[in-house]
Amino acid sequence: MRASACLKEHALAHPDRSHLLAPALLALLLPLTSAMAGPADRAGPPMATPDDIAQDVLAVPCDNAQRQAAVRALYERMGANPADLRVERFSDRGGVENLVLVKPGRSPDTIVIGAHYDKTGDGCGAVDNWTGQVAAARLYQTLRDVALEKTLVFVAFGREEEGLVGSRAMANAIPEDRLPTYCGMVNIDSLGLARPQVADNMSTRPLLQLAVDVAKEMDIPFQHAALGRANSDSSAFVARTIPAVTIHGLDRHWMRVLHRREDQAARINPASVYLGYRMALAMVARLNQAPCNAYR
Repeated sequence: MRASACLKEHALAHPDRSHLLAPALLALLLPLTSAMAGPADRAGPPMATPDDIAQDVLAVPCDNAQRQAAVRALYERMGANPADLRVERFSDRGGVENLVLVKPGRSPDTIVIGAHYDKTGDGCGAVDNWTGQVAAARLYQTLRDVALEKTLVFVAFGREEEGLVGSRAMANAIPEDRLPTYCGMVNIDSLGLARPQVADNMSTRPLLQLAVDVAKEMDIPFQHAALGRANSDSSAFVARTIPAVTIHGLDRHWMRVLHRREDQAARINPASVYLGYRMALAMVARLNQAPCNAYR
């Protein structure tokens, strides 16, 4: 999370209500799983658990130079073919690298699922933003073998903390005539301190409303508020008229943790990361099922 101001919202509790989520989420995912064949048809897609999330969080690398390789290893552990993971390099502001994994759908219509992998010098960057990488990789694992209508592009963005360099490079490289095929961008940044929330000032209104609707249907405790002058990678896509949303899990005391030595795995409540993963999964399911212009 690129931060320059305090979060203007109340501190939020983050109870583990995972036992309430399965029926609602399975109802949202049912249209996706109906096209699957073989044993997975009966078992359904693999869903992460809070315990899975807790173990993933502990694997956070504290050295910025190791982050990209650690994200690659995380996706490979989720079943990604190493050959499918590629680094996209851009010359913007001295050079930036994004790690990209594409899951083709039946159509070229595209949903981007993003989270930045870099961190600031202090702390381990566990909250900001290893939690986003964990949630995104678990989304990939869940949807890896599901036949989807739309193409999913998972992106680990570089140099977010220096001004959204990686996401701006990717968004600005999209040709003008391809913009209508980008149906939405779901950005995950800094879960773990509170219940899932949406950053209003980094999100388009239709996707904000989708998050509100999904949270209500799934009985997920949820809030949305502006993050002052803070920013994250969804803004790069909003600037290109692509529907986008940032899901986070910060409380009003987040500036005591982010970009400080206190940003450690021990500060993370795995239930908060888990709920963020489930909310993002449900939103991707809805985007996949809807016409590409439904949330513009």
